[in-house]
Amino acid sequence: MTALQKLADNPIAHLSSEQIEEMGRELEAIRQSVLDTRGASDAAYIRKLIKTQRYLELGSRAALLGSLFPPLFVAGTVGLTVAKILENMEIGHNVMHGQWDWMRDPKIHSSTWEWDNATPSSAWKHSHNELHHNFTNVLGKDNDLGYSIMRVDEDQRWHPFFLAQPFWNVINALIFEYGIAAYDLELGKNLKVPKDERSAEFKAGAKATLQKIRKQMTKDYVVHPLIALPFGAALPTLAANVIANVSRNIWSHSIIMCGHFPEGVSVFEKASIEGETKAEWYLRQMLGSANISGGKFLHLMSGNLSHQIEHHIYPDLPSSRYAEVAPQVRAVFEKYDLPYVTGSFPRQLGSAWHKVIRLSLPNGWLASTTPKNAPKRVAQLYKMSTGGRKVRKAIQAELDQAAA
Repeated sequence: MTALQKLADNPIAHLSSEQIEEMGRELEAIRQSVLDTRGASDAAYIRKLIKTQRYLELGSRAALLGSLFPPLFVAGTVGLTVAKILENMEIGHNVMHGQWDWMRDPKIHSSTWEWDNATPSSAWKHSHNELHHNFTNVLGKDNDLGYSIMRVDEDQRWHPFFLAQPFWNVINALIFEYGIAAYDLELGKNLKVPKDERSAEFKAGAKATLQKIRKQMTKDYVVHPLIALPFGAALPTLAANVIANVSRNIWSHSIIMCGHFPEGVSVFEKASIEGETKAEWYLRQMLGSANISGGKFLHLMSGNLSHQIEHHIYPDLPSSRYAEVAPQVRAVFEKYDLPYVTGSFPRQLGSAWHKVIRLSLPNGWLASTTPKNAPKRVAQLYKMSTGGRKVRKAIQAELDQAAA
């Protein structure tokens, strides 16, 4: 059973077990074709990108030394923002996935890379690589799905707390790197445990995270402003670092929202992964992800997570090859009559935010509300927010009937 199988229009109902296994073999063949041709040009790509990113950051920080002059402030801030996005998205994220481990270069290896982010790479690799990618969109298993603070599926029982989830989502976007750090620590769960009963693992993780945050904040908000102080540019440099970090947070959050939250992306129940074969795992990745259409610059700045479907099917392949395999993967979708969820960045982001808002409200509330019955619906929402479970259940039944 999966949450998607409760839908009236089940996108996999027409597939037999044999067809799913055959589809898995076809996807594995695509993966093998990349492994067989991986080589010097791929290595040259990541090395050139890292070099470009570092020169861009260095040049931007140099420009900020003269940031009393508005053109240099703008150039330095924009350059620093782009450099930070590149380091996190196309470089750090993908290096830590092990996409470049085959090069045997200790400087570009998942075991040694430490990124420009609040959360330590070791914590991120556990929560992202081991948990999120294995349990993609499985309710109660994939904590990336709403980062434990949002309602992301109609089957989740509505509570008045969820009315605030659009607000929480905005806050999360602004401080995304710190939200990820808290999520990696499972902070919400661990803070409920009495201090003297918290595990040694959590305490060590919290200490490492605080050290990393201190290091990052010292670099951006103390060291570089102090370097700019003799040039009279300490405050503009501080402002530029704040703008660059917040912009990177919003961009990263938006790309991730587009990859897993738009309408049409499937959510699964825990029971769906019991006895799951590799082919069924492929199928879950296919239906639990969404792409963003666009040009080469968008793909680069998104860390090629604009090819989120291909990334989730092949998380260990070089990100620069996703554009190459995407048409082949889409052909597999079409062959087996599966929905390939894709769209422009504005469309996918709008769809994701619509879903966040829709699910912050009781099921059917938004769909059944019209200008004519709006006063009644608002009154019902107030009663559901202030009443007990019985009140919510009774009004929900009426909303379900109206929506149907």
